Amino acid sequence: MKKTTKRTPLVEVRELKKYYPVHGGLLKRQVAEVKAVDDVSFAIFPGETLGLVGESGCGKTTVSKAILRLEEASAGEVIFEGEDVLAAGGADLKRLRRDMQIVFQDPFSSLDPRLPVGESIAEALLVHGIGTPQERFERVLEVLRKVGLESYHAARYPHQFSGGQRQRIGIARALILDPKFIVLDEPVSALDVSIQAQVLNLLSDLQAELGLTYLFVAHNLAVVEHISHRVAVMYLGRIAEIAPRDNLFSKPLHPYTQALMSAVPKKHPADKKERIILSGDVPSPLNPPSGCRFHPRCPIARMGHCDVEEPQLRELEPEHWVACHYAEEFI
Repeated sequence: MKKTTKRTPLVEVRELKKYYPVHGGLLKRQVAEVKAVDDVSFAIFPGETLGLVGESGCGKTTVSKAILRLEEASAGEVIFEGEDVLAAGGADLKRLRRDMQIVFQDPFSSLDPRLPVGESIAEALLVHGIGTPQERFERVLEVLRKVGLESYHAARYPHQFSGGQRQRIGIARALILDPKFIVLDEPVSALDVSIQAQVLNLLSDLQAELGLTYLFVAHNLAVVEHISHRVAVMYLGRIAEIAPRDNLFSKPLHPYTQALMSAVPKKHPADKKERIILSGDVPSPLNPPSGCRFHPRCPIARMGHCDVEEPQLRELEPEHWVACHYAEEFI
């Protein structure tokens, strides 16, 4: 009998929470909390891309920043290669950050307009005390070539590049320390469609060449389908569904995921797809609904159950996890 080997995650997020205080009154005391991320858990395995999707304001970017300690989490754990990133400090945190990098959404605002891009890329090497000036210069030229730019580009300033070239520079900055894990925070949403394809193909090629692991944050489902191995869907600060890409796109089991998928443009005019129109607006994370957070807009919600009891993620099919009381109806 063949034994199945259990994969060990590179990154494991456990019960992550991020609450923002709301102050009011004459004394500016805390009167409420915005629950931007509320009890989120998932794992990312070596060499894979996990897509994290959802509507604007669902908390996906906050999750990505909390993982890297760009935002301090309110509670939870982020385990990277057996170490808790949220508990690390000083030299330990600096060492962990060499292996965990980010590519931001806006490539222009993430670059210092006063520095040649070569200096911006080399800055991380300087901070970590890596190499001599000549070795740092050679490393910068190496990563520029990896992302499809030329050596002479190192002496130019950010305003002298197109949007696609700036994002390649952002990717080069993330690669300079030879990391294992990169957060991609909507890295192509500010680019033209033709340039998006080039950058996505570059990211896929780099992953195959360097063995990188990605968390790909996006709201464009077509882009997520192209690059991801697994996909996690967020709604109002919580995970609604996690599944392998093909499973999620062919048979979504959460009503919210089904509504998202119905909005994806058809690949062929002859394809028939019924659009699911959700009623109402997304509730405020300042005062989320009781029970299932999706129940006010859900077409299959049962009052007296969905509005009272909060659903937990359950594995209904192999590697297919759903937070819905009645997801079995769609199997």
